Amino acid sequence: MFEIPDDKKYLESHEWTTTDGDTVRVGISDFAQDELGDVVFVELPAEGDELAAGDEFGVVESIKAVSDLYAPISGTVVAVNEDLFDAPELVNDDPYGDGWMLELEPSNTDEFDDLLSPEEYREQTE
Repeated sequence: MFEIPDDKKYLESHEWTTTDGDTVRVGISDFAQDELGDVVFVELPAEGDELAAGDEFGVVESIKAVSDLYAPISGTVVAVNEDLFDAPELVNDDPYGDGWMLELEPSNTDEFDDLLSPEEYREQTE
């Protein structure tokens, strides 16, 4: 059984979101990191980049696969987790904590309604 925190929303492509004041933090789920195996490289956008919901924003490379990352909502990148450049294994070790990927300043909060609830995401991964 994979960890699926109830305080997050999810994409079918296994990204998660959580709000922290005015920003939205994004990462990949426990299920996704387990499917990928040992993460060896993470490519993320630059701060200031504009993303639209569904846009590809980066890549996660593991010993088994290369997987694209998709923006769950539209917004401006206000922070990236630079720790992942030197320690990509944080994605495996703590996908919902130290393994976060980026923070967005959302431009359309209505897009949250299009994301999966924890229950809906749990059904998808079973």
